[in-house]
Amino acid sequence: MHKAGDVVLGGLFQVHSVSVFRDLSFTSEPQQPACHGFDVLGFRWAQTMAFAIDEINRNSKLLPNVTLGYSLYDNCANLGIGFSAALYLVSGQEEQFILEETCIGTPPVLGIVGDSSSTPSIAISTVLGLYRVPMVSYFATCSCLSDRQKFPSFFRTIPSDAFQVRAMIQILKRFGWTWAGLLISDDDYGLHAAQSLHSDFIQSGEGCLAYLEVLPRDSDKAELRRIVDVMKKSTARVVTVFAHQSYMINIMEEVGLGNVTGLQWMTSEAWTAATELQTPHLMPYLAGTLGIAIRRGEIPGFRKFLQQIRPEHHNNSYRNSMVNQFWEYTFQCRFAPPPLGVDAGGALCTGQEDLKNVETEFLDISNLRSEYNVYKAVYALAYALDDMLRCEPGRGPFSGHSCGNLKRLEPWQLLYYLEKVNFTTSFGDQVSFDENGDPLPVYDIMNLLPLPDGRPRLQNVGEVKRTAKGEELMIDEDKIFWNFESKKPPRSVCSESCPPGTRMARKKGEPVCCFDCIPCSDGKISNETGWYSVLNMAVCRYMINMYSNTVLIFIDSIECSSCPEDFWSSPQRDHCVLKKTEFLSYNEPLGICLTATSLLGTCICAVVLSIFIHHRGTPIVRANNSELSFQILLSLKLCFLCSLLFIGRPRRWTCQLRHAAFGISFVLCVSCILVKTMVVLAVFKASKPGGGASLKWFGVLQQRGTVMILTSVQAAICTAWIVFASPSPHKNTQYHNDKIVYECAVGSTVGFAVLLGYIGSLAILSVLIAFIARNLPDSFNEAKLITFSMLIFCAVWVAFVPAYISSPGKYADAVEVFAILASSFGLLVALFGPKCYIILLKPERNTKKAIMGRGIES
Repeated sequence: MHKAGDVVLGGLFQVHSVSVFRDLSFTSEPQQPACHGFDVLGFRWAQTMAFAIDEINRNSKLLPNVTLGYSLYDNCANLGIGFSAALYLVSGQEEQFILEETCIGTPPVLGIVGDSSSTPSIAISTVLGLYRVPMVSYFATCSCLSDRQKFPSFFRTIPSDAFQVRAMIQILKRFGWTWAGLLISDDDYGLHAAQSLHSDFIQSGEGCLAYLEVLPRDSDKAELRRIVDVMKKSTARVVTVFAHQSYMINIMEEVGLGNVTGLQWMTSEAWTAATELQTPHLMPYLAGTLGIAIRRGEIPGFRKFLQQIRPEHHNNSYRNSMVNQFWEYTFQCRFAPPPLGVDAGGALCTGQEDLKNVETEFLDISNLRSEYNVYKAVYALAYALDDMLRCEPGRGPFSGHSCGNLKRLEPWQLLYYLEKVNFTTSFGDQVSFDENGDPLPVYDIMNLLPLPDGRPRLQNVGEVKRTAKGEELMIDEDKIFWNFESKKPPRSVCSESCPPGTRMARKKGEPVCCFDCIPCSDGKISNETGWYSVLNMAVCRYMINMYSNTVLIFIDSIECSSCPEDFWSSPQRDHCVLKKTEFLSYNEPLGICLTATSLLGTCICAVVLSIFIHHRGTPIVRANNSELSFQILLSLKLCFLCSLLFIGRPRRWTCQLRHAAFGISFVLCVSCILVKTMVVLAVFKASKPGGGASLKWFGVLQQRGTVMILTSVQAAICTAWIVFASPSPHKNTQYHNDKIVYECAVGSTVGFAVLLGYIGSLAILSVLIAFIARNLPDSFNEAKLITFSMLIFCAVWVAFVPAYISSPGKYADAVEVFAILASSFGLLVALFGPKCYIILLKPERNTKKAIMGRGIES
């Protein structure tokens, strides 16, 4: 089709779907190819460009005093034919080969609207880019065409496949489909879509592909059956398709023969709106399909323009060759009679037939999608030309601030303005191009709905577009028809989400979406809900509610997270609980026994002390300095009571006081015993001739002073220990992972060792002196009792050291308390048991004579 004008725009459309090259023997001049299979929609696309140019020519505000013309070519769905047509358009040298007609003298075009698919657009724009001839495609979506280095003059009014892939990924994430199959066509459109899906969907950890199959170009039945068998055996319930409708017709025939149901199809814009696949016999398989579709638009006056199309009387006119073929196809008639002897059948066309009397999708403008893209492409070129012609001389963008001239227009000049074009259509859509020549991306989301009478209907259920906030997906889920018994979205995952308390374990040799769930180890949990950054770390299960503006993301943890220090995993491993605390408590049986024993010892000391006070005038109490006996009883009472500091939850003051009280109490006791032993030895020596001088060193004041000095040394040790390395509460988790053992850290092992060593040295000295005085002649020889008591004391504390070191947690405190109580009872019984026995049960022996061995015989 051709129309003259001041400026001519070219167009490439698929008016026929099949091309036949008659002679390719290379032995004679090849004949022109023949095109068959009239495509009504492709013809309507061409008419859309014609309508847009007529509308622009009638618009006094756009390109005033300039008439646009057009030259429209049929590419016959063939790369070679489309490529040749584009070269004829831009060179101005045209050799007509389509439909066996010839027309000469078409002026070169300023820009081209086309092509209708990616592969021809790649080939054509590669050449046109060398000469900076603008090319605006309405249906080529390959993301590779966004490469400005390779295709500097290519633009399009349909979004790139890169955006379409991201839109489909958003739908997959919306319904939690992380396990999907992929079918692609064997061309640039399918291969580049697969590459984008691999980088955006798989490598980013959003999901996995169960299979990827390339659909054959021809109807290879064996290959198609193999692909269908893969789909049937796969566990993926979602099938994503990037292929043209010609590929899908073949595969759907095999799907029908194999009765492959129970699949959720997701389709690209290439065949979402294809009427050839929207047939009742395919509804059992394709019903419920979700598809990406080109933005639907409205073109006022377009239907009236289509109704006014009429063929010309001159059948060989290039202008009307497409119209004549459309007429013949629609009314099943012929314009030219067949050659003699050939029976072609059908009546002759009169040209007066009425389109209103036939059912044809040609006049159905309720779903203008590709036509709307053609419409926007023509207007983009027109607005760019208008901006160029409105340039003020001397203020232009070209060399010397010059402007473009209508008489000497160059395509590269139009290219400059096309990059900056920005306008709004009558439908309200903004049209502009980014730095890659891509438009503002927006897609409709369609759903194939079977009507009660069995006929299919394609309904709009949402849209996906790019805004200033990013890519937004809006879907009305209540409108979607799901072709499943549950009437709900299917589950399509390789492995179900790991329940709380487990973690993912990748299956060897399988995609990341396929995994086993292994329980978390002790002390670790998995139960995470919320936002998470997924960079090959986890497989996400997304459930997004855009209408309520809430987002919930369930995450399959690859690693279980450790609980904080004071927490431990629950039995279900799904949350952390506070660790059990352990210390020597007053409430447990062991603590109760030790407390009772301590109080019992204290009470016994009090009873013995009261007995001694009551009988303080008797010889057995007064013998060998009764004051020291009272001090020993008081110190033993303190020893029993200090053991209570080791019971209960450790606190800073109890940790500091327990060892200080223990050390000072025992030193007080042992120092009294030491002095008492020394006094016994001094008395024995004084009884011998010349030994009276020894008693002057062991008077009452000297005895008190010695006890105070020895005790003060221990007090100084304890003070230094507390000041420089104070014992403090400590939470020990080394003994049990699920428990916190509260204990007192000694702060300084040296301080603790010095404290015990000092007590031990005094005890050993007492034993040695008492051992020397063991053979005193008194019938009641107190040195023997002291020796025996100190042996018990030393034996207890020698056994304490290894027991204390090997006892964990609260049992170390119990061992120390036991040692304190055992040594205290040993001293109490050994020193005061025999005396109490005499005082209470043998009062006749409680006389001076008896004590001196001159009384009653035992």
